[in-house]
Amino acid sequence: MITRLLVANRGEIARRVFRTCRSLGIETVAVFSDADAGSPHVAEADYAVRLHGAKPAETYLDIERIVAACQAAGADAVHPGYGFLSENADFAQAVLDAGLVWVGPSPASIAAMGSKIEAKRLMDEAGVPLLPSLTAAVTEFPVLVKASAGGGGRGMRVVRDPAELEREIASARRESEAAFGDGTVFLEPLLEGARHVEVQILADRHGTVWALGERECSIQRRHQKVVEECPSPGITQRVRDELCEAAVRAARTIGYVGAGTVEFLVKGDQVAFLEMNTRLQVEHPVTELVYGVDLVRLQIEVAEGLALPGSPPPPQGHAVEVRLYAEDEDYLPQTGILRRFEVPGDVRVDSGVEAGSVVSAHYDAMLAKVIAHGSSRDEAVRKLTTALRRAQIHGLTTNRDLLLSVLKNRDFRAGDTHTGFLDGHEPGLKHLDELAVLAAALAQAAANRAAAPVLRSLPSGWRNVRSQPSRAVFDEAEVVYEPLPDGIELVHADPSRIVLERGGVRHTFEIAHYDGKVCVDSPGGSVELTPAPRLPEPVEQVAPGSLLAPMPGSVLRVEVEPGDRVTKGQAVLVLEAMKMEHQIAAPADGVVSGVHVEKGQQVEAGAVLAIIREGDS
Repeated sequence: MITRLLVANRGEIARRVFRTCRSLGIETVAVFSDADAGSPHVAEADYAVRLHGAKPAETYLDIERIVAACQAAGADAVHPGYGFLSENADFAQAVLDAGLVWVGPSPASIAAMGSKIEAKRLMDEAGVPLLPSLTAAVTEFPVLVKASAGGGGRGMRVVRDPAELEREIASARRESEAAFGDGTVFLEPLLEGARHVEVQILADRHGTVWALGERECSIQRRHQKVVEECPSPGITQRVRDELCEAAVRAARTIGYVGAGTVEFLVKGDQVAFLEMNTRLQVEHPVTELVYGVDLVRLQIEVAEGLALPGSPPPPQGHAVEVRLYAEDEDYLPQTGILRRFEVPGDVRVDSGVEAGSVVSAHYDAMLAKVIAHGSSRDEAVRKLTTALRRAQIHGLTTNRDLLLSVLKNRDFRAGDTHTGFLDGHEPGLKHLDELAVLAAALAQAAANRAAAPVLRSLPSGWRNVRSQPSRAVFDEAEVVYEPLPDGIELVHADPSRIVLERGGVRHTFEIAHYDGKVCVDSPGGSVELTPAPRLPEPVEQVAPGSLLAPMPGSVLRVEVEPGDRVTKGQAVLVLEAMKMEHQIAAPADGVVSGVHVEKGQQVEAGAVLAIIREGDS
């Protein structure tokens, strides 16, 4: 029986496993890097062991240090979570060799499926439908370069131009090596317009294998899932049965024990095996809500040798999950302090952060998963939409607007999704709520009066003879707040709450003030505004043609030298941030007049990386 369990992971999944452990009376152990010393998962564990360093390779990917942490903390079991070492057979074997319980499949099963190249060979022998593997001599495009050892979109590249194949293979290898410790990649045809559908399996040591239905995971950016749901809204019962039968066959072929996921591409009636993930998936909550199970508890019970019932419970209703990331509209990760984090409503929130958490450049930018369950798909989507719209998320730019645009999209509502969905459904420009801007101005005026050393009862900007209206200027908008616009009545005003009435309807706004930012939240959504300074400081000028770092990161590679001619879109250098490579490309044809960084250098957002002088000379 397990008494003290170490989670060889961080953030959201560590907290998720701890939650189940607490319900089972199992003590918990966290490991943490220097960058994670103040993270919530460290505070929630009964015991915690520091892994000195910040980079994944020297902390969460170091097998010897994690096994040593188990011994130091007296743990008798290890749960790997997802990512990092969760699909590393050597790690699983090292845990077993140390006399500990491994909460996962056998090292042999991990090895068989951990190499996606070997997995395809085994699945072919088992009669599971799949796409052919290609060689670097491929002549038909587009193709997909994939990491053999991992997932989550890392080490994956779509290649449409043969001239880019060699470079993209090299880039995928580096990214895979950094994320999983294995740079092996392979090529497949790109099946465009297909759905990404996966089957949750669970198997015990006594021969029982469950298929807990399927999850639709088609909406992705950078090959990472953004929206997941259970069941899939767009496949037939015949395809559903074929997927589940193929998943069970795959599990039995390798003698699988534990929780795992078998992933497929589905286009019409065509089904093709993608890969098998020998771990718990990020999106497992939608299955838990629909089937009424705790998959982490079942993982632990299977690891303790307990037998599963002969068949899984029946599904009930529909669940939809979205992944909330700290990233901008270009999907670039953001760093900084999360000032406030509150998600209301009848939803489940699995997060690795809380108000005050620091989001660094070292790890994945996912803040939380927000999941809604309902008796129908429409009900689940409505709950999730309302929760996201009312959420208070301050301090970091997030993908909330993207998620809301997906949930409200007509094609999504109809269940018409595929892996290229976001390419054809770019969110439009966000409408700036004029009442929210007015509320920000009124709250700012109230804050100014509250901070005044004398005569606080006088209205802000009061004069004996008024000659000009009172005006607030933000970078995003400008508004006159005294006198109020026609038809608007001020019901209540203080620095943190404004109530306005228009057309007989009252609108309530909650206001939060931070250094240089005003956040306005209401049932209609959220707005972040930047007050324009009355006396702007001189800004540092950068040379025309400067390429600026879009985020903090490390310079992975410099592709050019001063004097080189470049064409628009050509790679100038590559940054590494949050375990992903980000290519910095030339904005126009020109000549490199300066390179201001070198390989391995750490840079902050906004730093000048290089300068491109447009033209031929």
